[in-house]
Amino acid sequence: MDVKNDGSSLDSLIASFNSRITELQELVIGRNMYPASSITDLSAVDTALKAMELQVQAIKDRLREETEAIPKAKALINASLQQQKKLQNMSLHVPSVMPDRMAMSNSDPPNRCFLPGFSGQDPGLESLKLVDEPAALPKEKKGRGSPPLCYITGHELDSLSSYMRGRLTLEKVNAAINDMASYAEANAHLVAAPKKKLAENLWERALEIRDIASVEGVKGKHFFLETDIKGPALKLDNTGKAILTVLRHLGRISETRVGHHRVIILQKPQ
Repeated sequence: MDVKNDGSSLDSLIASFNSRITELQELVIGRNMYPASSITDLSAVDTALKAMELQVQAIKDRLREETEAIPKAKALINASLQQQKKLQNMSLHVPSVMPDRMAMSNSDPPNRCFLPGFSGQDPGLESLKLVDEPAALPKEKKGRGSPPLCYITGHELDSLSSYMRGRLTLEKVNAAINDMASYAEANAHLVAAPKKKLAENLWERALEIRDIASVEGVKGKHFFLETDIKGPALKLDNTGKAILTVLRHLGRISETRVGHHRVIILQKPQ
């Protein structure tokens, strides 16, 4: 009995051993089918996948920011369109030729003066106001003000006789008016400026101009002296004298004498 049992146990051990060998063979075959390098490939795929997830999240954050900015962009576009419409309406009323230092066109009405405070624009423009208009600046101290720029028109020039008009052109005459306004403005500065703000070489000149400015008929008006005429457009030549004659005839200037000075006073046409 003992011999049979021992033989049976040995057969069972050999069978178990053979079964274990078979399993090991299968494991070897499986290892050869899936080499260790596949683990590295899977790690690389996992790393790439995580990077893509980060990129997708960044794209989502950017899209959210852009979506939140859309209402602000729409409001800005609407405000820009409204401003554009107002500027277009304003451009319809702005004169094609600005009055400052420029000759008036033939289509301008006669006796039109550009005075301080006159904008030269259509009255309808006053009703157009921009959004958030800034507060008005404090008014400057009142004084003599700027000289009037009473340009002549082509109609006025054509109304003169040919011998008086000569070879004068609208541009030459109105350029001379600019020069006269500059002369008068310089004299007004000498009258109003305190002594401490004037150079020493101008003080005697300022006293002389102030004496002339206090004379009846000149007081309170813009004027210049014949000796002030030094160009660039108005000169004491034949053309300059013809221009003075024309402007005196058209009521833009008047003349008087104060001492040995010939004083020319700027006037507004009646």
